[in-house]
Amino acid sequence: MKVYQFFCLAFLFISVSTSAQEDIKQDRKPGHVNTNKFRQLYNEFSTPNMYRAASGAPGVAYYQQQADYKMNIELDDEEAKISGDEVITYSNNSPDVLTYLWVQLDQNQRAKDSKSPLIESSGVAKAATTSQFASTYLAENFDGGFNILEVKDTKGKPLQYTINQTMMRVELPQPLKSGEKFSFGIKWWYNINDHVKDGGRSGYEYFPEDGNRAYVIAQFYPRMAVYNDVEGWQNSQFWGRDEFALPFGNFEVNITVPADHILDATGKLMNREDVFSKDMMSRYEKAKKSYDKPVLIVTQAEAEKAEKGHSKAKKTWKLYAENVRDFGFATSRKYIWDMMAVKVGDKDVMAVSLYAKEGNPLWEEWSTKAVASTLKSYSRMTFDYPYHKAISVHAQRQGMEYPMICWNYGRPEKDGSYSDRVKYGMMGVIIHEVGHNFFPMIVNSDERQWTWMDEGLNTFLQYVAEQDFGEWYPDALSPNDKTFPSRRGPAANIVPYMEGNQDYIAPIMSKGLNTYQFGNNAYGKPATALNILRETVMGRELFDYAFKEYSHRWMFKHPTPEDFFRTMEDASAFDLDWYWRGWFYTTDWVDIGVKEVTKFYVSSEPNQYIKDVASRRGLDIDTLEPMVYMVEEGSEELTETMKKGIQVNDIPSLKEYVMDNFTEAERKNIKTPKYFYNVTFEKPGGLVMPIIVQYNYVDGTSKTETYPAEIWRLNDNQVSKAIPSQKEIISIVVDPNAETADIDTSNNSWPRKEEKSQFDSFKNKIRE
Repeated sequence: MKVYQFFCLAFLFISVSTSAQEDIKQDRKPGHVNTNKFRQLYNEFSTPNMYRAASGAPGVAYYQQQADYKMNIELDDEEAKISGDEVITYSNNSPDVLTYLWVQLDQNQRAKDSKSPLIESSGVAKAATTSQFASTYLAENFDGGFNILEVKDTKGKPLQYTINQTMMRVELPQPLKSGEKFSFGIKWWYNINDHVKDGGRSGYEYFPEDGNRAYVIAQFYPRMAVYNDVEGWQNSQFWGRDEFALPFGNFEVNITVPADHILDATGKLMNREDVFSKDMMSRYEKAKKSYDKPVLIVTQAEAEKAEKGHSKAKKTWKLYAENVRDFGFATSRKYIWDMMAVKVGDKDVMAVSLYAKEGNPLWEEWSTKAVASTLKSYSRMTFDYPYHKAISVHAQRQGMEYPMICWNYGRPEKDGSYSDRVKYGMMGVIIHEVGHNFFPMIVNSDERQWTWMDEGLNTFLQYVAEQDFGEWYPDALSPNDKTFPSRRGPAANIVPYMEGNQDYIAPIMSKGLNTYQFGNNAYGKPATALNILRETVMGRELFDYAFKEYSHRWMFKHPTPEDFFRTMEDASAFDLDWYWRGWFYTTDWVDIGVKEVTKFYVSSEPNQYIKDVASRRGLDIDTLEPMVYMVEEGSEELTETMKKGIQVNDIPSLKEYVMDNFTEAERKNIKTPKYFYNVTFEKPGGLVMPIIVQYNYVDGTSKTETYPAEIWRLNDNQVSKAIPSQKEIISIVVDPNAETADIDTSNNSWPRKEEKSQFDSFKNKIRE
């Protein structure tokens, strides 16, 4: 008899399947390529090789070039001009033979004949401020490009070179073989720009009240381009936006400035006793032992006195930096200087600030503390900061980074007052720019190609560090702020961008120069993607371990996006191809909601559904093996007994099954669900994401369940879950804490919440 029942059931389900197949044959669709959101990224990724392993680690044959510099620099304060000579020693560690070298001349972006303005679309403004009109139509273009005086080998013999905008190709006198070195010299000068008026990543700010300038100087010397296994020569032009790709090396730099200037820079100060006064030396020794409060090396009173001087004498500051990719310095007679020590791992690092009196009292109170806290937060998330210092320099309208030194904005009003916006803005930019020491100054990605690899990763860590800063320095927060009000990182903050006009949104995996909404694309979206990955998809433990592994693998090396993606998966056992594809390779958005909820009750009596199926198939219900039936709420079949909740013993066949298949201990713990819900989730958005669901019960309790993103692997439009419950569910909310950047929350709740019109909201505000 049971054999017959089995075949009846088999026939029942097979016949349904066969009928469906016959329907398909009548309307067969053509084949298609694999568009599943969970397909592997083999088409997007390059094939692993001996230089870059499939794990995301450097391969067995990984190499990188080295460029060492010896420079003599002089700053002419009266003429606002800088000149220098340098000897570059280039080491060819590649397996290739090189016949020429590429050198970057980034200041040529500011040359009088620069083509950078020509690539921007512009039109006649129907109204403009007087200064805007004058600078656009009346002022002569500033000439801030390099003047190359000579390019010679170490014997003084001229080398042939060709300048193409911001790149200079130097012809080698003979091919440079693998393992060989070549040294050559360049002599140059250029006019320094006013970065406040004319923009730019470096330059000076002029203070008419005292006739002084504060200089933040970078990209000031011809710099070697990167040669590697991915690009060959990375000689993409510098148009002004995309930043830099640079090899590591050692720098010996002598900088001559007016004798009354204060200067700090990348590298160790080698002649401190020559350039410091006795008081400065004493204060410096005290600062090295101060871990909770900055010590003033140069006071505001001393800086104000120096402002009145304008010495004609000169002083040379000698610095040496080992294993850095770049060099920057700041100098002015206006600078106040403070320092404090911060413990990083087993060593002390000096947190340093340089600022004019115009930055006080804000800078004296918070700049160096922000530097110190950043070093601790970033070191916790990556690796111990390897350099001996980190410097924050006050520069109006600036936010820019170099090894060990960065420029940061944030200026109080002239009376010393400042708003929360100015305060938090200053703290945030200091954290961000100091954080760039880790990405890309040490984990040295190619900023010219992949802006998000430095800005996005750094903005993500900035968010982590900002939250740490608010915990470590609660007095830094305003009375109404419980946490640091981070601008980027939280999922909800990226929603306006992701729901925007698709005509003006580009994938993250786009060259920075070619993206719309640069800040959202290169900073905000990747930072949010990583924050969601950490908090919602992977969890902190797996994410932090993998992120730290990536950071350690690529310290002082040149990673690509694939190296990052592969390492994150390799170190976590998390298949994230679907995540990288959606967030980084497309402009899809998140929109997940509750489409439908149906409540069921248990019955031992055949329901109408099974009666109809049996009738269509010519089966006698009495011949079927006993089953448990579900009756939908609202059905005429529903009885009061069912509503009360049927127990195991109320259904003879179920009772018999339990007795035969459960142990006595298991039977004691059985709790028959009273309610059954069929919840259907929809996904109007293109991005697959975990479904985070909060189930709220009639007794006031709730439960949150997270269904992995893989739930969408077989149906990209909608999925259903059967939810058995002993308690009645009164409401369901998807993404209750706004963790996934869902752009439309109108479908996130069941029962569906009524959306108030703007007019209704306005009326309510009036009543209040």
